[in-house]
Amino acid sequence: MRVSTHGLPRWLDPVVEAAATVRPTQLSRFLPPEDGRGRQSAVLVLFGEGPHGPELLLMERAGTLRSHAGQPSFPGGALDPEDGDPHTTGPLRAALREAEEETGLDPSGVQLFGVLPRLYIPVSEFVVTPVLGWWRDPSPVGAVDPAETARVFTVPVADLTDPDHRVMAVHPSGHLGPAFTVESALVWGFTAGVIDRILHFAGWERPWDRSRQVPLDWRA
Repeated sequence: MRVSTHGLPRWLDPVVEAAATVRPTQLSRFLPPEDGRGRQSAVLVLFGEGPHGPELLLMERAGTLRSHAGQPSFPGGALDPEDGDPHTTGPLRAALREAEEETGLDPSGVQLFGVLPRLYIPVSEFVVTPVLGWWRDPSPVGAVDPAETARVFTVPVADLTDPDHRVMAVHPSGHLGPAFTVESALVWGFTAGVIDRILHFAGWERPWDRSRQVPLDWRA
């Protein structure tokens, strides 16, 4: 299990550079507790090449789950003991294992090329390592277990950078965070925050109107 940037498409160069230089505080104000609390987990931030150019793989979590129900997210989940050391290769194995379990993708077609700093989701107490991957050999994907995954979909990076698809999500608590209206979904929370920072530090971000707000009950 290793990370390699060899043979990547050139358009991923800015993401590789950002992953190598970005600091945790540049990604989020929520960082892992210093006392080691939190459940170690990982997500797979998987870039592919689709009919509309570069794209990201996302999924929508089942509405019956205990945490983050119904939210669009990256494939991922908690580390298992067999994944190994959470501070070395454990997150790499967990990201691929969870992606296979949730979307059915073939891990052998994925090249891991970077790891972002660990972040923290206070509401679920997850310490999350975002693992960056290149979908070198795409395989069919779909919701493997409807009890966990409602659907699996890809989003063109061009749609994510389109100012018309960018809004600020308003949580019932009043908290504001970046969000994306893509593929009949509102991508918000941790996932949207990671995407937002990747677009920013890769130099792909386009000016957008941060005064556009969408409540999290937007479908009501």
